[in-house]
Amino acid sequence: MAALGGARRRPLLLLLLAGLVHGTAAVFVVKDANGTACIMANFSAAFTASYDTRSGPKNVTFDLPSDAAVLNSSSCGKENASDPSLMIAFGRGHGLILNFTRNATRYSVQLMSFIYNLSDTQIFPNASSKAIKTVESATDIRADINKKYRCVSNNQIHMHNVTVTLHDATIQAYLANNSFSKEETHCEQDGPFPTTAPPPPPHPSPSPAPENPPVYKYNVSGSNGTCLLANMGLQLNVTYEKKDNTTMTRVFSINPNKTTAGGSCGPQLVTLELRSESVSLLAFHFGMNASTSRYFLQGIQLNMTLPDARDPTFKAANSSLKALQATIGNSYKCNAEERVQVTEAFSINIFKVWVQAFQVQGDKFGSVEECQLDENGMLIPIAVGGALAGLVLIVLIAYLVGRKRSHAGYQTI
Repeated sequence: MAALGGARRRPLLLLLLAGLVHGTAAVFVVKDANGTACIMANFSAAFTASYDTRSGPKNVTFDLPSDAAVLNSSSCGKENASDPSLMIAFGRGHGLILNFTRNATRYSVQLMSFIYNLSDTQIFPNASSKAIKTVESATDIRADINKKYRCVSNNQIHMHNVTVTLHDATIQAYLANNSFSKEETHCEQDGPFPTTAPPPPPHPSPSPAPENPPVYKYNVSGSNGTCLLANMGLQLNVTYEKKDNTTMTRVFSINPNKTTAGGSCGPQLVTLELRSESVSLLAFHFGMNASTSRYFLQGIQLNMTLPDARDPTFKAANSSLKALQATIGNSYKCNAEERVQVTEAFSINIFKVWVQAFQVQGDKFGSVEECQLDENGMLIPIAVGGALAGLVLIVLIAYLVGRKRSHAGYQTI
């Protein structure tokens, strides 16, 4: 990308550490030399980053602060028509950059870049490096010309070891009237919206429902003993484009007998890694919140091979999850099937899960914390039983009242 390419990257980093111009807490505006706006953006953002410390890898999550501001190196592009860019700076040398491009009918954020300064000890405590890092990725942020992009849902952009999450976003480039357009293009995450339905396949054949995968016990140990115990059955739901341009969703069950398990133990992150013939890596990352004394499934990463796909190498990752939560020292258990949506193209079904991360004593599960799904399942028979008992009581009272009234109509002679 021209905006971040080669020799231009170094002066851009200096600008991030230098002068800022106008900007507000949530609305960012880029104007040309005549004061005409060419880009407007209104959103909140959160950042999740993984970095190295002397004690091992660590994950941190932080928000775009209210004092974030537009850099004067932002640009409307040549004659407000080509390659404009929005550059936002905040904190001690951190920056978020949106580079736009367009064709005859649509514009898009062709590339999003995030620059972060590991010497900022408030965000990256105990970082083993003090370098300034840059990560970038293409995005699905796009809209019709003269329409604003609108996305209420979370939109996650994954950039190597950083995930940027935009929420309640309104973005528009190539402005025609110096302000947001009244018309809008919605993001896919807010769908579905009416579209022209694709023609049905010539010979549809329903696939049989897959059987539940076998439940297997996994454990991860380190120098201080076991840091993870997990009983669970795993099923992968993968959506991809085939070589004939059709979209396919397949279900893969993890066979423990053909899977090798490993992982690592850290003070803030515990990882379970599974590998098989087609799955080169299925990783579960458990993190903890020291202030609340709770642990949770924080991230899932999948790398696998799909021989019939247009791109046989399938990759998906999400490091901003909050699943399978329990108090440190206790175990999390759920008999009901749980579905974790990792990305739009990948989700995982977890069956009969019983898991405990971090403080595992004697290779045995701690006190159980039941999942909400199991608790709701117990409420149904209780509610039905209570309703039946109430109905019986109402019938009995009605019978007794009716019997009393029938005797009241007679007198002794």
